[in-house]
Amino acid sequence: METLFNIIKNNIRQYTMIIATVVACIIFGITTNGILLVPMNVTNLILQNAYVFILAIGMMVLLINGGNIDLSVGSVVAFLGCVLGIMIIQDHLPVWLAIVAVLIMGGLIGLWNGFWVAYIKVPGFIVTLTGMLLFRGLALYVSKGLTISPFSQDFVNISAGFIPDFIGGEGSPLNYTALAAGVLFAACYVIFQIRGRIKKRKLSAELMQWQLFLIQTVLITAFILFIFYWMAAYEGIPIIFIIIAVLVAGYQFFMTRMVPGRHVYAMGGNEKAAKLSGVSTSKILMLCYVSMGVMTGAAAVATASRLNAAPPNSGLNYEMDAISACFIGGASMYGGAGMIVGAIIGALFMGILNNGMSIMGAKTDVQQVVKGLVLLFAVVFDIFSKSRAKAVSIG
Repeated sequence: METLFNIIKNNIRQYTMIIATVVACIIFGITTNGILLVPMNVTNLILQNAYVFILAIGMMVLLINGGNIDLSVGSVVAFLGCVLGIMIIQDHLPVWLAIVAVLIMGGLIGLWNGFWVAYIKVPGFIVTLTGMLLFRGLALYVSKGLTISPFSQDFVNISAGFIPDFIGGEGSPLNYTALAAGVLFAACYVIFQIRGRIKKRKLSAELMQWQLFLIQTVLITAFILFIFYWMAAYEGIPIIFIIIAVLVAGYQFFMTRMVPGRHVYAMGGNEKAAKLSGVSTSKILMLCYVSMGVMTGAAAVATASRLNAAPPNSGLNYEMDAISACFIGGASMYGGAGMIVGAIIGALFMGILNNGMSIMGAKTDVQQVVKGLVLLFAVVFDIFSKSRAKAVSIG
């Protein structure tokens, strides 16, 4: 049986981040007189940081692959947002067709970056740094330096709309559809946890002590129900929340249950060993950049929808937000470590920091200093953890 000490030791970064997020909620909840935890503010926290959640998913895959990063995502978000505005507002294309086109374009941009990195062996830092300049210039060119707006209400609803209350109806004090979805989601989580434990038992794998398993399951289930109750107390489930949840579930399944996803971890852990084992490392690396490109296209959709406009200067520092979220959420600068859920926790932590400091009236310079120090601490913690693990293995 896996003891509490071993669980914490083997997952120290994930547990540290969860504890830090809870502590941040408590501190800012007190210092803001409870404003941070008001249902409307919690929902706005999700809406305002949707682009970080989406970009962090793609960036986490790159980092797991071998510590790769993409510095061009902010500029690509601006460029694709402008292209999206032109297609929908000026060319009057159907919203769904324009979104599909932007996602494909994002994938092609990722293919471009991946080709240079994987096959020509140009360092990813250089390729994506040039992309940062290239696509920012293209954004200014296609938009002629002007903000393209406004979008149709259907498009704006992607980031500002909510799932209707099919159960309670108009005038209900709570959104009962959100409550029902929360109960369903929590039930699915409990079922998957129990099935996973049964499967491990059949395979004679090491199991967590049942008392700890029960405590962990109850706490996470309670957190899920609490989040959905918060949303039910405001307007219900945001449409963008559903999109992010689908992306997280899809990527988590891909990375943990599918062969290419496992190859990403293997390549990040030891690229030479993975290559000798028959893994096509160049194709896997290119796949990771294509994935990042598609996620950048999705972030462009979320950003333009949220702003109801496509300014050529949007996306500034988006790459820093995504990279910070990943490192804070457990990614290693050496590759081979990290989880998609960890990136979401990291993005949530950064969102709480930004939102809490804004409510407190902290100036932008103070917020930047705090975020920089948090990122530095996360990287130092990763280096310290790796050094300690190496020392233990040698000893």
